[in-house]
Amino acid sequence: MIATVAERGQVTIPKSLRISLGITPKTKLNFKEKDGKLIAEKFFGNDPVHKVMGCLKTKKSSDEIMKTLRGNNK
Repeated sequence: MIATVAERGQVTIPKSLRISLGITPKTKLNFKEKDGKLIAEKFFGNDPVHKVMGCLKTKKSSDEIMKTLRGNNK
């Protein structure tokens, strides 16, 4: 996907990427450069919940995990 940088340095993130990455209005992004590439990552700040997101390393959804924990895994 190609986007053009506007005169003020703005770029529109393609809609398909915004949807698949969960980027909504007010989402904060952290920009950095690595090996000549521009990297944009969602920025969560000091939110303790976001710090542990993805740490379980499972393919189960959170709903499936909660059903199992509650004994409703039918």
